[in-house]
Amino acid sequence: MVIFGIKNLNIWFGLIQALKNVSMDIQSNEILSVIGPSNSGKTTFLRMLNRLNDLMPNFRMGGEVKLDKKNIKEIDVELLRKMVGMVFALPLPLPLSIFDNVAYGIRMHGARNTKLLKERVESVLREAYLWEEVKDRLSSSAFKLSGGQQQRLCIARTLAVEPEVILFDEPCSGLDPISTAKIEDAMIKLKQKYTIVLVTNNVKQAARVGDRTAFFLGGELIELDKTDKIFTAPDDSRTDDYIRGKFG
Repeated sequence: MVIFGIKNLNIWFGLIQALKNVSMDIQSNEILSVIGPSNSGKTTFLRMLNRLNDLMPNFRMGGEVKLDKKNIKEIDVELLRKMVGMVFALPLPLPLSIFDNVAYGIRMHGARNTKLLKERVESVLREAYLWEEVKDRLSSSAFKLSGGQQQRLCIARTLAVEPEVILFDEPCSGLDPISTAKIEDAMIKLKQKYTIVLVTNNVKQAARVGDRTAFFLGGELIELDKTDKIFTAPDDSRTDDYIRGKFG
């Protein structure tokens, strides 16, 4: 089932065109890996999905982007960002306890029942592969966690408000291989309930976790296909050159 339908998407920041005539669908319960060199438009594409680009000066957008068949411009932006959560490259825990970091969004949406709150916090910490590491210190500051644990805490905080889609912008860029593996394991499990769009500069990561992969270059979508095909028999020589490390 299509969750995002994108047609003839163009994005400008002032006179600079960041995305050019991008058309594609994003399927529910898939991991879509988005790859490409710097300044290829992949992060602009990701931030478009929950309208974070709207916060940038001189932003303009043309074309059509629909979430669940409804134009995202017609969805209240706060609701859209609840439906389409985002995990950034650098973990950004709140200056609160581990428990309160996860509970923050739930409380913001009106939940007050202590028992249900505790159950929800535990549930999403488990989904983020963090519960066993923190269950005995939920009242401790989130800043006492390692970088990888903080990133998984941010994933749990995103899950807590029950999004449909999770956007990951280089979530493992500063992490060691063990932390990276835990986040990748979490993503693969999470796609059973959520749609995931992953922007990554690590082509091996894209190959490991992506069901499909989109390759961007110079603001254009060059190729989108099943990940196995993209990495073994791409249709465009530029895709092959990038994967093989000939540029980027």
